[in-house]
Order: sequence, then structure tokens, then C-alpha cells
Amino acid sequence: MKTMSHPALRSVFVLAGLALAAAAAADDAHYDVDGLEKPAEIIVDEWGVPHIFAGTHYDAFFVQGFNAARDRLWQIDTWRRRGLGELSAAFGPDYVEQDRANRLFLYRDDMYREWLAYGSDAKQIAESFTAGVNAYIDLLEDHPDLLPPEFELMDYRPGKWSAADVVRIRSHGLLRNVRNEVRRAQIACAAGIEASANWKLLEPQWTTEVPQGLDPCVIPEDVLETYNLARRGVSFEEETVAVVKGREDWDARADGSNNWVVAPERTATGRPILANDPHRAHSVPSLRYISHLNAPGMNVIGAGEPALPGISIGHNERIAFGLTIFSIDQEDLYVYDKRGDTYRYGDSWEAFTEIEETITVRGAPDAEVRLRFTRHGPVIHETDDHAFAVRAGWLEPGMAPYFGSVEYMRATNWREFLGALNRWGAPSENQVYADVDGNIGYKPAGLFPRRGNWDGLMPVPGAGRYEWDGFFDMDVLPVEYNPERGFTGSANSMNLPDDYPIETYPMALEWTEPYRYRRVWEFLSASDPHNTDDSLALQRDYKALRATEVIDRIPSSVTGREADMLRDWDKQLTPDSAAGALYMVWLERHLKPALQAHLWPEDPSLFRSIDTRVVMRLMESGDVESLIAETLVAAGAELDDSQGDSPANWSWGDIHRTNFQHPLLGKASGELADAMSMPVYPRGGSGMTTNATNHYNPRLEVDSGGSYRQVLDVGNWDAARMTNAPGQSGDPRSPFYDNLLEGWAKEQSFPLLYTRDAIEKNRAFMITLTPTTGTPD
Repeated sequence: MKTMSHPALRSVFVLAGLALAAAAAADDAHYDVDGLEKPAEIIVDEWGVPHIFAGTHYDAFFVQGFNAARDRLWQIDTWRRRGLGELSAAFGPDYVEQDRANRLFLYRDDMYREWLAYGSDAKQIAESFTAGVNAYIDLLEDHPDLLPPEFELMDYRPGKWSAADVVRIRSHGLLRNVRNEVRRAQIACAAGIEASANWKLLEPQWTTEVPQGLDPCVIPEDVLETYNLARRGVSFEEETVAVVKGREDWDARADGSNNWVVAPERTATGRPILANDPHRAHSVPSLRYISHLNAPGMNVIGAGEPALPGISIGHNERIAFGLTIFSIDQEDLYVYDKRGDTYRYGDSWEAFTEIEETITVRGAPDAEVRLRFTRHGPVIHETDDHAFAVRAGWLEPGMAPYFGSVEYMRATNWREFLGALNRWGAPSENQVYADVDGNIGYKPAGLFPRRGNWDGLMPVPGAGRYEWDGFFDMDVLPVEYNPERGFTGSANSMNLPDDYPIETYPMALEWTEPYRYRRVWEFLSASDPHNTDDSLALQRDYKALRATEVIDRIPSSVTGREADMLRDWDKQLTPDSAAGALYMVWLERHLKPALQAHLWPEDPSLFRSIDTRVVMRLMESGDVESLIAETLVAAGAELDDSQGDSPANWSWGDIHRTNFQHPLLGKASGELADAMSMPVYPRGGSGMTTNATNHYNPRLEVDSGGSYRQVLDVGNWDAARMTNAPGQSGDPRSPFYDNLLEGWAKEQSFPLLYTRDAIEKNRAFMITLTPTTGTPD
């Protein structure tokens, strides 16, 4: 590894590279590369979207990998190091514990079964993609000015990829529900299992029990520290591991999204309209990356994750597709009696399976770590008497998050699309579909464990009584094809048909609150004929159905300035709304914490992230009237102090602001820090408006939501609209680093072009690639 030990020299190099690359960022370029079969082109349009034109089917994936490295090399290199447990080699001993955690959750089973699970050519696709990434890394030897500045700032170089890296890494998906199992066990220990009904509402109506043989009080408070480290991103703050451990509850609230599709008989265009806005934690660079792959047998465009081949949200020439999370329970925590290096299973004691691995550590001796496994999965915690392991469906063959999209993105009709979804594993998804023939559809998919004698809501003893009996076929999940209502969609809430046999197929009992879903149904039912502007308006919609229901439950006896403001409010959670600011500050900072303390004053944190529908039920109970009044006054007093003592000065957007921040901003200075920094914008909405702008912290800043959005007029592909905040590129030197942020924050959208003619008319620059070995006949 090349090193530059003097920080000042390194800073000079970074700044010089910053200026050089910025000057050439939008220039045409030509490169000869190994591994390409035929010449290819990357046309980058004026919004930063790369349109790849390749001469062979698999060359398209090679160029996709090359281009992902061109725009997102530092991001995808960090993703790979984190997933494989190789952060310490680049960043030092502070990351050894996180590396060990990630190695516990690598896929370690048979690769033959793994590749076949996704389709016949999945391995070839991954090999082509990673060869493209490696070709760009090789290119940096001759073009060092293209190296992203983060590598010089942190003084290391990108690593090479193998095809197996793409699928062995599993910890980046939205997974469930082991965190809720632990919380429910903690509530059961402290207050009895019945008290868990005051934390999270189960749907359809359900009553859970403590599994036979489980003592919930043996589960330690820190049982999930290792699991949480494996699920976390990479922090570069001081005391890194402590920072990461302290955020274990964040992405438990991040699994939101909206999608819908409207049939042609209900649209103004006479074609289906499909919309999707997946909600994930905001990041710099963004989680999603838009690409267009055009090659023999394939012409697909949309968003995926930059470290993965293919497109998971978008369209090809004939079909369009979009996803949200569908809450199949794919995890269980197993609790074992332990004796030395063995654990009880049945009537005997089994030895833990142990793997010894060496973690390379920069600036320190290598670390030897021991990884332990039971027959159910990785051991995440041990005490003197007990061991705890996670059984995760996402560690089964074919479960690499989102990689299965390489199959369905090439489908040309409903039958082929369903066939691809029958192999879909993780994360479990609601998929909406439309095609150029005017058909629309909806289908959830995901690996569905068969639990014969428990509901999956609590940890279970690991001695053999509670086992998965294989998996259900996908045909037990609901499906809609050309429904009579003329539209369909989802928003993570409980959307099973009324007659669905949940007792027979209890795939999920924990769902997101229903307010976004209700608003989508309300809007689509009233919007006829529907057009693309209507779908864009729904994605930007601030109508707060949840606020209406909460405010209606304020007792009539509660009066005063704050109560009057909320009752008179139009329930539009716009950035300039004073009542919206009062409502959100009251609900999140005052009412919910007060009700948590009311439920269990000894440890209110047991009921954190309380379901708002439980809040409303408690508000109707009659014994919290004074609490409601007191918290309203306290919320008003807080706003008086922070925004001025007149509600005319209050606004939701002054509190609810964007917070896009490069992970290394605190380590940069001068020109590089200026380039990394992004402006802050006020936003409206919340996690429960269709214009989803969620928050994970008491400051109520915008930390997640629909940073990528698409609206498709199916068949009229050049009319498609998108956003992808903050921008397409991860390189702070690029003009596309944050070029989409302001428009996204101000509720604008941008073209998602498809035809070659439209792309050429809006071309920013073009990169041509030729094989070093010459073009084959």
C-alpha cells in the first residue's frame, strides 16, 4: 500500500486533485480497458444519469461496475470493506469489533446453490460487474487524478473485488424482527407480556404468549450489541464503536416506502402510471444510484444500490416495477442453556462450531478473533449460563439483498415477472407492476419461514422445540392482477385481504402505522382520471391523517392557546406551518415520552417508539387528561423559547431540516471541506405523510425518507420523472455531487430519459470504452 505519512503533504495532494478533477469532470473521455468484449459508451446526461450502451449483454454489467466505481468508488469500497469485515485494514484498531460482527453474518454456505438461486446467469452477471469495478481501479494507476479525495484524506487505496463479495455480504438489507423480539421480551420481564400491547399494535388482531421454556429475564440488555454493529454503517466519529452502538434503534424505524400503480382506464394518458418512492436513511452519497443498461436483450433503467449489478426500481421496454417493504418475519433469536463450550440441544450438549479468523489491522498487530455458531446461526452474545444466536432467513442461499432484481428486471410480461419473484428472497417486498399492454399487478415476495408452533414475536429456547419447518411457497402470499378498483399499491402497513388466513400463514404481525397507505388509497380513489402530475403531487403530499386522529382525541375539557391552534389547523404539515411545529414537538418530544413514563415509570425506554395508535387509545382512557394538557403547554413553551413567544414566528421547517453530511466532513478542511458541505433546507411532512420525511432523533431533523422517487407513464418512457437526493455522484469534485438536492427539497422532479435521441439532446459528456485486446469478430 502506498502511504504518505505527512498530513500537510496529503492535504496538498488532495486539493491539487480536487482542482484537476473538477476541471475535467464534465469532459468527454476515452479509455482502453481489460475485460470488455466490445466497445461501449457511457453518456452522462445533464442530471448525472449514466446511460450505458454496450455491445454484449454481459458487457452492460461490466460497464455498470466500471461506472459505479467512476461515480461512487469510495462509497462502494467502504460498503465492501464493512460487509466483509475488513474495515480495520484501512482505518485501524477502532474497527476490529465491527469487523468481527460483520464476519459473523457473512454467507458461508454452498456457493453452487447460492448462484443458482437467483437464476441461470447470476454468477456471470456478478463476475462481469466486479470485473468492471476492478478495471476502473486498475485505470487509476495511469490516471491518479481520478482517485476520489477520500482515499488520500484517509491515506489508503481501494481494494479489488471478487464476484462472491456481491452475494456473501448480507447485512445491508432491511431485515426483521429480532430487535422487536428482544424489546418484547424485556417488556415481558419487567411488566408481563400483556404490557407489550401498550407498545406495538399487532395486526391482524393477535395475542402473543411467552414461548414455553423461555425466561425472558435471562436476556441481557446488551444482547444485540454485536448484531447492531453488523447492521450499522461506518462511522468516522470519535469513539467509533460507542457511537455505532448507541444508534441501535434507528433503522428499526426506517423501513418505509410508497408505491402504487393506476390502470389505463383510470388515467388521462390511457396508459398505466406507476410511482415509487422507497424511504431509507439519508446518506452522502445517496443509497440509490440511477443507471441505464442498454445492450442486446436488455434495455432497463432505474435505481439500484451502487455496489450491486442490475436495477431494482424502474422499467425496461415492456414492464415497469417498484418496491416497498413487506413485513415477513425472517429472523428469530434463540436462547440456549450453556455449559463451557457446549449448548443444550434436545437431551444432549452440542459443541459450538468455531471459526478462527485473522483481521488485518492498520497500525497495530493483526487481531485473532473467534466466531461461534450454533446449528441455528451466529452466536451474538454469551453469559456464563446462556448463549444467544440469530437464525436469519437472509443467511439462506439466494438471500443477498436486492440481487434478485437481475432476474425480474429482464422480464417482459406478468408471468415472467411472477416467476422471478418466486425466487426473490430478501428483503421481503411488495412489488407493483405495469406493462405496455395496459396490465397492472401487485405481488409481495420473500422467504417465508414455516413456524409450526409459535408466532415469531418472542425469542425462543434453542433446545429443539422451536424449529423452522422449511419455507412456504410464494403462492400463499396475496396477489392482484388488473383489480377492479383500477389501482393498487402499498406503504408498508398491514394490507392483507380481510379473508387472509393469518392463522395458517402468520408471515407478519408487525407493520408500519397505516396513515401513508390510507392517504394513498384516499387520493387514488378520488383522482380520476389520474395523470403523472397527480402522482407527483401525491409523492409531495403533506396531508397529515395521523394528526387529525390524534388531535380529535384531545379531550374537550383541554383548552388554551395550544389546544385551540391544533383544533383550528388544516392538518397540512407544510414547512411554514406553526400548528404543524406545535403538533410534532408535542407528539414526539412531550406526549409520547410522558405516556412512556406513565406506562412504566421505572424504565420509560421500554416503550420507546410507541405506536401512535396505542397513544390514541391511551388518550381515550380518561386517566391521562391532565398529562395531555400539561404536555401541550410544555410544547408551546418550548417553541416560545426556541422560535419566539408568538406562534406567528413558529414554523415546522425551522426545526425539520435536512442534514445531508459527508461521513468524512469532520476530517476535511479548506477546499475539500467546502466541496463536501451541503446546504440545509426546511422540509414539511413526517414519516407518516406520503411525502415522507422521517426523523430518528429528538432534534426532529430529516434523517430519512423518499430521496429517490420515480413516476412512470408506462410506454411513454421519456416522460418519466425522478429525484435522487443529494445527487448522482459520490465524488465531492463532481458537478453531480449535490446537483439534485435543492430541487428535491423544493418538491421538484427531473427527467428520467430513455430513448437515445432524448439522451443525446441532454448530454453532459460521454465516456467511450474499448477492449485492450481488440474487438472480437
